[in-house]
Amino acid sequence: MSATIMVVEDERDIREMLVFSLEQAGYSTLQAGTAEKALSLLQEETIPDLLLVDWMLPGASGIEMTRKVKKNTLFKEVPVIMLTARGEEDDRIKGLDAGADDYVVKPFSPRELMARIRAVLRRADPNVTQERLIESGRLKMDTAGHRVSVDGQTIKMGPTEYKLLLFFLEHQERVFTRGQLLDSVWGHQVIVEERTVDVHIRRLRKALAPFGIENYVQTVRGAGYRFSHRG
Repeated sequence: MSATIMVVEDERDIREMLVFSLEQAGYSTLQAGTAEKALSLLQEETIPDLLLVDWMLPGASGIEMTRKVKKNTLFKEVPVIMLTARGEEDDRIKGLDAGADDYVVKPFSPRELMARIRAVLRRADPNVTQERLIESGRLKMDTAGHRVSVDGQTIKMGPTEYKLLLFFLEHQERVFTRGQLLDSVWGHQVIVEERTVDVHIRRLRKALAPFGIENYVQTVRGAGYRFSHRG
């Protein structure tokens, strides 16, 4: 697995336990002790595939953070699992109404948590279950394992960059306008500005840059973007 999960938990011992369990299961991790730090990381780092958010955080609560995440165009698609000691039905409903995709009540077993994570990731990206290997030059995408690699080395990228790359790989050598990419990758029902495409193109290139293949994503002046390994 190559999915990246951000753990947002203020209690250090619990946070380190969660990070250890996730990394043992094969996930990459990011961590934050407050909602403010987590939101800052979302702006600065590669967007994770899933957020694991504690309800009771200092400052802004996990509920408030989830609402902010779901209102932001850039990472509203990132699924959220809330961790909390609150097990009452009204509290669960509040979490789900805020935009959480699932809800795990403390104490929980690592096995239960990993099962919930796998289920949410499957729902968030159905391409994970399709067994396909797509290649372009030095780049390979294994959709069954949700893994992108170059010369055997895994590339980390956010879920939107993954979807954008998948679309490009399925339509290599064709030029697409920003509007066409918005419709195809984000969907007609999502209202976002065309500059959002530019943001994710930059992030995709940034993910590819350490491997020297950022030029696979090409700007066609006056037209849009094209994906080609031919230069």
